[in-house]
Amino acid sequence: MDKSKEIFSEYSDIVTVDEVMKMLRLGKNTVYKLLKDGEIMNVKVGARYIIPKRSVIEFVSTTNRKS
Repeated sequence: MDKSKEIFSEYSDIVTVDEVMKMLRLGKNTVYKLLKDGEIMNVKVGARYIIPKRSVIEFVSTTNRKS
C-alpha cells in the first residue's frame, strides 16, 4: 500500500488549508503559494480553497520523485 495514503488516512477526502499545513508541516504562506501556483490541485470558491486529499498525496509523491 502507498505510504502517503496510510499517513493521511485520518483526513477526509476534502481538506482545508489548515489541514494541508498539518499534513505537510508547512506554514500558511507556503501552502497558499503552492495552491496559487497550482502545485497542489484545488478549486477556489470565493475566498475558500477546496483541496482534494489525493492532490496533496500526488504532490508528495511527485516531490519525492524530483528529489
